[in-house]
Amino acid sequence: MAAPSLKPRNPTREVRVGSTVIGAGHPVAVQSMTATRTQDVEATSAQVRLLEVAGADLVRIAVDSEKDARALGAIRAGTRVPLSVDLQENYRLAAVVAPHVDKIRYNPGHLYHHEKSRRAEEKVAFIAEAAAKHDCALRVGVNCGSVDPALKGRFGADDVAEMVASALEHCGILDRIGFPRYVVSLKDSDPNKVIDANIRFAAERPDVPLHLGVTEAGLPPDGVIKTRIAFEQILSRGIGDTIRVSLTVPNDRKGEEIAAGRAILSDMAAGRFRSVPRFENKGLNIISCPSCSRVENEAFVELAEKVRDMTAYAKDHAITIAVMGCRVNGPGETDDADLGLWCGPRTVTLKRGERSVGHYPYAEVLGALRAELDALIEARAAPAR
Repeated sequence: MAAPSLKPRNPTREVRVGSTVIGAGHPVAVQSMTATRTQDVEATSAQVRLLEVAGADLVRIAVDSEKDARALGAIRAGTRVPLSVDLQENYRLAAVVAPHVDKIRYNPGHLYHHEKSRRAEEKVAFIAEAAAKHDCALRVGVNCGSVDPALKGRFGADDVAEMVASALEHCGILDRIGFPRYVVSLKDSDPNKVIDANIRFAAERPDVPLHLGVTEAGLPPDGVIKTRIAFEQILSRGIGDTIRVSLTVPNDRKGEEIAAGRAILSDMAAGRFRSVPRFENKGLNIISCPSCSRVENEAFVELAEKVRDMTAYAKDHAITIAVMGCRVNGPGETDDADLGLWCGPRTVTLKRGERSVGHYPYAEVLGALRAELDALIEARAAPAR
């Protein structure tokens, strides 16, 4: 495919994350995330090393509890690669993790859940103070599956506007605090929404470095294709300073995320573009979250592969199936899909939209899914008869 005209990179400010510098014309940094339980220091350290060897410029680790936070010291001691931590609802863990990492990512939508009587501004100020004290950068990580409840419905059906508004609001908070060392991400499982959100945000704040990613992109090769389409459309406009390819792969294959990201950047640099202007999803669309430490049961990766194979007969039907192993974004992402599998530690919740169909053992859920898929296909065909 002929290379489109590439625009100069946006003049974003420089954000240092350990030895990696993001923005200000520096090479686009490629990063990934560990999928092990953070409390398992040996396994998490091994995965950090795997990603470092694969060429990661930055590795992110999820922290859900004080036990996770306390494990970071030992993990930090075993690597030189810059580390980022992914905070969940408990923003106060920022003070515990900051001494051991180079960047802290928080989700504006998650701040609401902990200490609901406190204003978001106070919580962000606490995080920023901990970051400044320990030489950490921040990422404002806005995700389609967990948008700030205060913004839900404010823009009607325009959910991209909700994400952009949330990002801009938190940029304003950090600016007022006087903490400029931050980047922003706006992620969705739909590449078109990722493209739209980042273009809109960059038009408002061209100074802020952007972390690009398609969340829950799914299994390779489809997950790589979705991500490539988004990255080519955004980066070719001069937007984007760091990337993450989120794939549903077993733990020992996490390095594939780095390889995929590097391949996309290399192809673009050589003028090799493979995408079409938009991702046209006219048939079956399977989304699945990347394997990360928030996954309840690693068997969800194998289940996602089985779902893809079992549903191949429905490839021409415009139906979205979400296979989610994440306790954070799983509920929201499965609500938005036609059919959803929310994978818990021992059972899988099968959903049709927001309605729960039932709870099934991993070994039995495929049959129930097929029955619901067939019923959905039949229901949609009925008006045409």
